[in-house]
Amino acid sequence: MKAARLHSYEEDHLHLDDVPEPDLQDPRDVIVRIGGAGLCRTDLHIIEGIWKDIAEPELPYTLGHENAGWVEEVGDGVRSVAPGDAVIVHPLMTCGVCLGCRRGEDMYCENSLFPGLNGEGGFANFLRTSERSLIKLDERLDPKDVAPFADAGITAYRAAKKAASRLDPGSRCVVIGVGGLGHVGVQVLRALCPTTIIAVDTSDESLRLAGELGADELVKSDDNVVEKVKELSDGRGVDAVIDFVAEHGTTEQGPPMLVQGGRYYVVGYGGRVDLAAIDVIFNEIEVIGSLVGNYVELLELMELAAQGKVELRAQTYGLDQINEAIDDFMAGQIHGRGVIVPDGRPA
Repeated sequence: MKAARLHSYEEDHLHLDDVPEPDLQDPRDVIVRIGGAGLCRTDLHIIEGIWKDIAEPELPYTLGHENAGWVEEVGDGVRSVAPGDAVIVHPLMTCGVCLGCRRGEDMYCENSLFPGLNGEGGFANFLRTSERSLIKLDERLDPKDVAPFADAGITAYRAAKKAASRLDPGSRCVVIGVGGLGHVGVQVLRALCPTTIIAVDTSDESLRLAGELGADELVKSDDNVVEKVKELSDGRGVDAVIDFVAEHGTTEQGPPMLVQGGRYYVVGYGGRVDLAAIDVIFNEIEVIGSLVGNYVELLELMELAAQGKVELRAQTYGLDQINEAIDDFMAGQIHGRGVIVPDGRPA
């Protein structure tokens, strides 16, 4: 089969290699024919070498951790899916028996494998994963249309759901960065709570998208963005900020936007959150990290997608166009998500 693989951190592109198809290694394994694989900023960070000392993958290997498609083959112990089923793949293969798994927090699994980060991923014709990772898709959903929900989608969903649970009528929530994650976050907030949504971005096109998807106020980010946001509440500030960027100065802008008792949700990475202890105490703000999402959260997000309450804006590329997609992403020419589509639907 064909696979887009990283050979060296000294290069800024992937190689399209011929590699053996994956095989079943455990009775609970499932082989998925890829119908769509999302291109994520994490993929760019992997290529740049940011993850090499964290995930420690053995090069060369296949990237792609946002995957959906159709079940091709199942192990003897698999009972919940069958060949031909359309599925979305939770990004982790988890053990199911450690304390993190028992709590339902897949990202806390002590024995996990993360295809696309430290194992063979989905920028290929086929992917090996586990039965525990699969959610059957509603017939209204197509794999190529939902693949990025597998990581970007549940990352945005988890953060927005945390925020929504504490955003009552009359509250205000800022979403910083209305790109691949943020445009999902806006829709999730709109679906789950009555808050006034304030979208903040440097891009006019991204702000227009935020307005189309349910944001109530649109604020162009510049050196005065904190004052602009506060003006919308007569100088009071907002109840929550969800920072999908967390670099390029946003970690310095987010906390000052808050009212006393406000909450700053950090989803993006690359920057630093540096707050004086006296400011944290006096303003009694909370800084809350949010890491991807668990299986149940992906299940809930798929239900919202099937109901038409959350949609992805995406641009598709063939597997042989993977480096073109990477170039477009790095140049800021993809608004929403890029999706790699290796194959058509199986016969």
